[in-house]
Amino acid sequence: MVVAHLATRSSSNFRRHKTAAQVAEGRISPGGPKLILAKPTTYMNVSGSPVAALLRFYSLPVSRLIVVHDELDLPFDTLKIKVGGGHGGHNGLRDIIAATSSTEFIRIRMGIGRPPGRQSAADFVLHDFTAAERGTLPNLIADAADAIELIASDGVVAAQQKFHAP
Repeated sequence: MVVAHLATRSSSNFRRHKTAAQVAEGRISPGGPKLILAKPTTYMNVSGSPVAALLRFYSLPVSRLIVVHDELDLPFDTLKIKVGGGHGGHNGLRDIIAATSSTEFIRIRMGIGRPPGRQSAADFVLHDFTAAERGTLPNLIADAADAIELIASDGVVAAQQKFHAP
């Protein structure tokens, strides 16, 4: 949802790519930083191969990679930005780390909260958002897109200072 939002902002369209992903290329603003937006067409748990292939195709170091992902350990509507770290049980991150042989990429962690009661995490992440969450979701998506644009233009620290403030 976040990369689709960024593609709309940059007036770019997704197209099939030979790396098992849909890719859109655009600029934040005229003459601004170029964004290569990608949505792997694989299951999330095996997204590492397309991500690594895209890095090779565009000759980008893993340090330029920004991964947007859901985060059970953050309350819904919370956004955190970090560089590096482990996978924290997130199978998509685990696969990206394995495929790139690195943990040193930027993560936009979008809080979805913990499953209620005894519901499994796997079932929880596949369910639709609640009505209340759907009301807040557009703001969270816009914030994540803003964070990515700020990282591209001013760096990770600037984005952390803006989005981690209380």
